[in-house]
Amino acid sequence: MDVLDWINHLLNFALPALVMAMVLPLSTRWTRMGRTAMTRLTTQIFLLAALNVLVLAAGLWIFGRDGKMLTYLGMATVCATTHWLLLTAWRA
Repeated sequence: MDVLDWINHLLNFALPALVMAMVLPLSTRWTRMGRTAMTRLTTQIFLLAALNVLVLAAGLWIFGRDGKMLTYLGMATVCATTHWLLLTAWRA
């Protein structure tokens, strides 16, 4: 496997995490709760992306392969919970 193949595999592995980390905060900005967020948009995106990639890496380590639905469920749960905490939604 050459360098371009390795980069392609790495990007395809992280793409679901990066897309979810960008879509969730951007779509929440349309609501009243999203406009009163504690942290900046870029901070939210970077934090969610890092946590999502960590969950995907943990799923790869635990199951031994990529693309398990349980891993994606864990990624969605971690992303939603972290975003909920960043928005201080428990106060609403």
